[in-house]
Amino acid sequence: MSAGEPGRLRRLNRDSRLVKGARLVREWLPGDERYGDPLSTGGRRPSEVAGRQLSELTVESPGVVRELGLGAVQVWQALAEAQGRGRGEVELAIVFTDLSGFSTWALDKGDTVAVNFLRDVGEALEPPLTDRGGTIVKRLGDGLMAVFADPQAAVTAVLEASESVGSLDHDGYRPRLRAGIHVGHPRRLGADYLGVDVNVAARLVDAAAPGEVLASNTVLARIDPERVQTKRKRWFRAKGTPDGLRVFSLKPAP
Repeated sequence: MSAGEPGRLRRLNRDSRLVKGARLVREWLPGDERYGDPLSTGGRRPSEVAGRQLSELTVESPGVVRELGLGAVQVWQALAEAQGRGRGEVELAIVFTDLSGFSTWALDKGDTVAVNFLRDVGEALEPPLTDRGGTIVKRLGDGLMAVFADPQAAVTAVLEASESVGSLDHDGYRPRLRAGIHVGHPRRLGADYLGVDVNVAARLVDAAAPGEVLASNTVLARIDPERVQTKRKRWFRAKGTPDGLRVFSLKPAP
């Protein structure tokens, strides 16, 4: 290689026309044409790790090599998802939880007490979920998001978690867990899940009363009705939820 060859290669790599062409190629490739951003590479799967590392290594030197490299990982990710590991093709039970009244209590008690108490809540809340096959997607302050392959396991786990959390007591504060459960086909993006079905589950937890577990009709259609008590929430209304959504309050069967 001549002395001037590396310089010419660097100029070619950064040529705006070639970079634009590489990005156009990515638009035609299968998968997410914007693959490589933090949202799409936040998971632990091999393609996500590779995409994250490539993105980090080339963030200071955007060019043709970066775009073509990310395009290759984009296709890899798309092929993996086409085998049933993402992009909304897999049916999942989506769970959101939070603690009723926690924010007000935490403001009074201060950060140190609140954080220590959240650790106790995590120890009471998470094992029932993970022991029954749930995956914790993210923790949201005093709540979390989880997904289950089995809706029956999701319902059983959430009811157990609600009872476990309800048994805690911190100087007279008894936390009451609220939860929302919905079955759908969320789109996996990195380590997170997005889409209308995720929004529905989030709306359910927002509408739940202290200590209440709300589930959609898609959940009830997939579980044993003899294992839970249900009550229809006829006046449920929430922005961004699909027509025909029916919501039920769940309790353990006697």
